[in-house]
Amino acid sequence: MKQKFADAIRAYRKDVFRVEHDPAELKSLTEEALEVSKEALDNSYHYHFHKLPDANRAEIINMINNYAVEALLPPVVEKLVKRQLLMERRLDLLVHLLEEALDRIGDGDQ
Repeated sequence: MKQKFADAIRAYRKDVFRVEHDPAELKSLTEEALEVSKEALDNSYHYHFHKLPDANRAEIINMINNYAVEALLPPVVEKLVKRQLLMERRLDLLVHLLEEALDRIGDGDQ
């Protein structure tokens, strides 16, 4: 029984390593992260002034907002999304490991 669990854990570690280091997996992960990041940045907040401030102030606020959305946020959002997608894939592998372990425990009782 111990050997079966050790084999399952070894297979899990191999799969995690493959997900994190395989060029094809990384390419698909990056493409998905870029797609989700683009969608998130397209939905970014836009200022709507209820009281019309003076034109200089509104221009400065819009300039800062545009700079933040176009220059500062994309790399940060891409990194966060990529990390989240990687964690989701690792979690899927962990769920598979748990199901396999429970199946082996059930098989051991019989």
